[in-house]
Amino acid sequence: MTWVWAGATVLAAGFQVGRNALQRGMMSQTGPWGATLVRFLFGLPFSLVFTAIAVAVTPDLHPQFGGAFWWPALTGALAQVIATAALLLAMHHAGFAVGTALQQSSVPLAAIAGLLVFNDNLSALGWAGVAVTTAGLAVLVWPRRIEGAAHPVLGVSLGIASGLCFGFALNAFRHAGLHMEPQHPFFAAMASVAIVQAVQAAVLTLYLGVRDPDALRAVMAGWRQSLGAGLFGALASSGWFLALNLAPAAAVRSLGVIEMPIAALAGHRLFREGLTARQILGVCAVAVGVAMTARF
Repeated sequence: MTWVWAGATVLAAGFQVGRNALQRGMMSQTGPWGATLVRFLFGLPFSLVFTAIAVAVTPDLHPQFGGAFWWPALTGALAQVIATAALLLAMHHAGFAVGTALQQSSVPLAAIAGLLVFNDNLSALGWAGVAVTTAGLAVLVWPRRIEGAAHPVLGVSLGIASGLCFGFALNAFRHAGLHMEPQHPFFAAMASVAIVQAVQAAVLTLYLGVRDPDALRAVMAGWRQSLGAGLFGALASSGWFLALNLAPAAAVRSLGVIEMPIAALAGHRLFREGLTARQILGVCAVAVGVAMTARF
């Protein structure tokens, strides 16, 4: 089954870069929370279709929707909402490629959170990976001028916060899917995505309706672009969830580092961003550190 989760991860990484690019392009009209809503609200119809397909092709389903599913699903949903908004702001302030690279800190930050919250310790190689990743992040914390970056230090801080929240959400969604239907990972992944996105879309829509109705109207007015971001988001989430139901979260995120060169190319072509040799070194260090951490 290695080729299945590996293929799902690579495809998810590519779709995620496309979704991030579309969301970033909408921020000037919708703001960060409106652009975050796009991912969930317009991705939900596609996720429901994917779930219906999973139900049709999967025999003998026995999903369990007890507390062991709901608490990681709901806490992961909240963490993912915060992480998405932080990532969009990080890409705005530090640049598209650097923001995406910082998102990869989710693996070592998740390892630290796992030790503190779940008492999950790492091997020596794992902690060495945390150290290498931290060094790579330090290079990005004090960057030279990045073309297209407004406030790089603020962007890096938001990127690290995004990585921490994504790291928690990643592990939470894996546990939710495994508790729902461990025998049928494809159904568990698709159903988990649909349930999580429904909750996220409902909460964010209510929030914006009360606090920022202009952003909500901007999201609806830009429905064509929003629909594209939603499709890419649903495809990316489905790929990540499927991979997480087939392999450990650290292995999935390690392979997901392929997102970084894709994002660097996208940032250069779409947003005219450039990286100095120092930033490239930092990005490479992050990639090596994530790969080392994933081998714990």
